[in-house]
Amino acid sequence: MDQPEAPCSSTGLRPAVARELLLAALEELSQEQLKRFRHKLRDVGPDGRSIPWGRLERADAVDLAEQLAQFYGPEPALEVARKTLKRADARDVAAQLQEQRLRRLGLGSVALLSVSEYKKKYREHVLQLHARVKERNARSVKITKRFTKLLIAPESVAPEEEALGPAEEPEPGRARRSDTHTFNRLFRGDEEGPQPLTVVLQGPAGIGKTMAAKKILYDWAAGKLYQGQVDFAFFMPCGELLERPGTRSLADLILDQCPDRGAPVPQMLAQPQRLLFILDGADELPALEGPEAAPCTDPFEAASGARVLGGLLGKALLPTALLLVTTRAAAPGRLQGRLSSPQCAEVRGFSDKDKKKYFYKFFQDERRAERAYRFVKENETLFALCFVPFVCWIVCTVLRQQLELGRDLSRTSKTTTSVYLLFIASVLSSTPVADGPRVQGDLRNLCRLAREGVLGRRARFAEKQLEQLELRGSKVQTLFLSKKELPGVLETEVTYQFIDQSFQEFLAALSYLLEDEGVPRTAAGGVGTLLRGDAQPHSHLVLTTRFLFGLLSAERMRDIERHFGCVVSERVKQEALQWVQGQGQGCPGVAPEVTEGTKGLEDTEEPEEEEEEGEEPNYPLELLYCLYETQEDAFVRQALCRLPELALQGVRFCRMDVAVLSYCVRCCPAGQALRLISCRLVTAQEKKKKSLGKRLQASLGGSSSSRGTTKQLPASLLHPLFQAMTDPLCRLTSLTVQLPSSQQGLQYLVGMLRQSPTLTTLDLSGCQLPAPMVTYLCAILQHQGCGLQTLSLTSVELSEQSLQELQAVKRVKPDLVIAHPALDGHPEPPKEFTSTF
Repeated sequence: MDQPEAPCSSTGLRPAVARELLLAALEELSQEQLKRFRHKLRDVGPDGRSIPWGRLERADAVDLAEQLAQFYGPEPALEVARKTLKRADARDVAAQLQEQRLRRLGLGSVALLSVSEYKKKYREHVLQLHARVKERNARSVKITKRFTKLLIAPESVAPEEEALGPAEEPEPGRARRSDTHTFNRLFRGDEEGPQPLTVVLQGPAGIGKTMAAKKILYDWAAGKLYQGQVDFAFFMPCGELLERPGTRSLADLILDQCPDRGAPVPQMLAQPQRLLFILDGADELPALEGPEAAPCTDPFEAASGARVLGGLLGKALLPTALLLVTTRAAAPGRLQGRLSSPQCAEVRGFSDKDKKKYFYKFFQDERRAERAYRFVKENETLFALCFVPFVCWIVCTVLRQQLELGRDLSRTSKTTTSVYLLFIASVLSSTPVADGPRVQGDLRNLCRLAREGVLGRRARFAEKQLEQLELRGSKVQTLFLSKKELPGVLETEVTYQFIDQSFQEFLAALSYLLEDEGVPRTAAGGVGTLLRGDAQPHSHLVLTTRFLFGLLSAERMRDIERHFGCVVSERVKQEALQWVQGQGQGCPGVAPEVTEGTKGLEDTEEPEEEEEEGEEPNYPLELLYCLYETQEDAFVRQALCRLPELALQGVRFCRMDVAVLSYCVRCCPAGQALRLISCRLVTAQEKKKKSLGKRLQASLGGSSSSRGTTKQLPASLLHPLFQAMTDPLCRLTSLTVQLPSSQQGLQYLVGMLRQSPTLTTLDLSGCQLPAPMVTYLCAILQHQGCGLQTLSLTSVELSEQSLQELQAVKRVKPDLVIAHPALDGHPEPPKEFTSTF
């Protein structure tokens, strides 16, 4: 594909002049030199492309000059020809060509030497200036230590694939990790196509576009990128430059980035094809109107920041320069008409592998990094959300604070609610004091918008809705909403959606706590509307409900009051408490009676088929997740008072499920009963990864047990549950568990009996108890710390020896009721038989 003729730059050569110089140089060559020139020319071009040999094989000087000008552009062709002449041993012609070019530009060899020397000085300056980057907490870190590779994919191919989701391992030819090779490929076109002069990196807020752009600049200065292609690279933060008062020229902006005022800026601008401009945050550029609408074309013209940056963006200014543009819009939208043949790429965040690398770079302490990473890996929601580098930073910051204070991670930072609230707090804390009330008000309106969308199952919002809430153009809109432009019948339809569905659900939950006590309810209704709508396990309100409970803890409510400057009503907490207690009056938490053939809590080595996408989560377990999210023992205990029996049936437990159940068991009030029926233990071996929305809705923050294959688990998986039963706060009195003989979890359960004085009833009727396990059980039953009063083994097959051991226990503890058909009227064991511990 031929390269179209490049327009003339005010600081470059006219195309006709460039062609004239090119032809004159080639006509100086002998036939032998011309032959060598053709062969060297086909090897490789400056950007990895070369003119096909079929066009070169029989070309004379005139044909070669025209082929070069068409393929590379008239002025870039001069540089290609000069370097090729040198490789073809025609160095005198190469030097003559360069001298003639500089003479036409009004420059001398002294100035060229000055530019050549200044390249090194400028690179060293860039390396020093960008060696460290500041995080949101103003902590300075080395860019080489903190930068973690991101997934960068070619332009999206289908609208349905544009939804924000966790980064998955890339397919070949699609998403690539942002290493030096990937960055070098950004400015390469197709094999026979022209080199793209504009590359757009697009992606949502916090995904790492600015960091990637700064890393590109740093790697260029370090000699790793665009060698032989770019002499000078400049970082242009659009938002910052737009806020500067007065007018400045592009030459002024370049000079500002140089280490001294003696930089040879005119000579730099004389070779625009050797310059790279990085326009960071180009979506902030306003649409120009009136006198400002005319683009800036002269690099020495003093103009507004919008005109100068707009001139670069639209290629009216230095059209042959390279541009790297970062923008938030999923489709450049407003920028689309201003960009000249852009090559777009999407920044998709961290892969699972790179999440782990980020943790190790953040903590810089292997022990703490491993502890924090393993903790997050086991909480599926947090782990999924860490594909966004900003969210990953929030999570790491929270965990580091907890580790430094010596706090238990599982009690404070394990809930997604606390992490999300910290995200909100970071927005408010970074706001100037004078703007605080306005941002607080905008957040309230954003929460209202989120609630209306969640209840109405809407994820997209029209511009009119944002205008009605005075959110359009606000800081809140910029941080939490992404803009989508869809082609309409008459005009482009502009819609907004939350940067992540989970943020919408979290903000919807937050809206209930921001309601003023005396103000009439909104059209969306009070918290009762949400909870009544969540009465079924397949409800789309499940995650919002869980967020609501997480916000109801006394600590979270104090945080909300502090950050929003309001008083949070206790009414919402009481309504939520009454809702939980009301579940004990209905059927959701009641499991059917055990029937013959019912399986117990088990694991299996055979893989199971993946469940259907729409399978409903276990409702009683989801209720426990809501209570777990509060991390407030007194509230959980009060809520469970009206739920005398917790019955979980058909649940496949993962580690997070066990952790949730363990916490609730530890908070059990007196008289509480727990029944685990037809349950099993599995690990979350996700064969098929899903979008974040599906994973959040289906897995619900760590309950990933319904997704994946099963395998043999270590016995310690159930240990937290049985350990919780020995906690002094636990008042569990009755436990029904069914475990097959293949599960060693029985050992922990039986051992727990000697440390759980409140547990009085244990039903193991659905379990298989081998003889050694019965021996161990009998020893524990005789322990003085065991307060068991009733043991049911009605359907357990027991050996003769086991029956005799149980009879011995009944003789030692006559008040202990052991229910088994074979024990009634069974002969007394021999006097010499004893069961020891």
